[in-house]
Amino acid sequence: MNKSSSSSFSSFVIEGEDENDDEKEKMSLNYWESRYQSSDMPWEKGAPSPGLVDFLAAHPDLRGGDALVAAATTPNTARKMEDSATRASQPPPTVCVPGCGTGHDAREFARAGFATYGFDIAPSAIQLAAGKTKAAGLKAQFQLADFLHDEPPQKFDWLFEHTLFCAIQPLERDDYVRAALRWLKPDGQYLAVNYLIPDTDGPPFGTTRDELWRRFSPHFDLVEELVPRSYPNRTGLELLLWWRRKAG
Repeated sequence: MNKSSSSSFSSFVIEGEDENDDEKEKMSLNYWESRYQSSDMPWEKGAPSPGLVDFLAAHPDLRGGDALVAAATTPNTARKMEDSATRASQPPPTVCVPGCGTGHDAREFARAGFATYGFDIAPSAIQLAAGKTKAAGLKAQFQLADFLHDEPPQKFDWLFEHTLFCAIQPLERDDYVRAALRWLKPDGQYLAVNYLIPDTDGPPFGTTRDELWRRFSPHFDLVEELVPRSYPNRTGLELLLWWRRKAG
């Protein structure tokens, strides 16, 4: 996650007499920044979520800009070529990747033609993400922000969840749902690769399908659900959910 200013950084390091200091530290700016500076990043797999890669490959119709132009040139019906060309003339959809880390998932969206924005609370994460993206010849914007509490710089068409929901304190998950609604457009879509592990002493903190349904179904309609292809050590432990925000 991220922060938009030094003043917001200080407000994010929670201080309270009745809370466990160790638990608070796990979500502080200093905690995450120190993990990046010491390269203590077991979540860093060197590649985007395999489930995201497969999802974008399976849904080229969701893409924008040059990606749609390329799709229109592949063997297909004239009708599909016309539809793709029409979409390609429109601005590409925007996607927000909160807790973007070093930017692997953000870069995958950029490759697919999305206007991509990554956010994180750790300055080193943002620096790494921006540098790797430039080196890859891709375009994406990366910015410090606290997704849970900051106002979004704009509303987004898509929100992608991969490793943020499991990184925050479980008591902050109501804040997460409110943030998702705050950062998405009224007709926005929420794509999540959630980590189904039993751990309660994280991060990462596990979740269940029942919890995800309870938290998100009041605000979103489920479009698709599947067990995605995963990193080797997460095989069978992830759940991909594609939600569309409910009207009204």
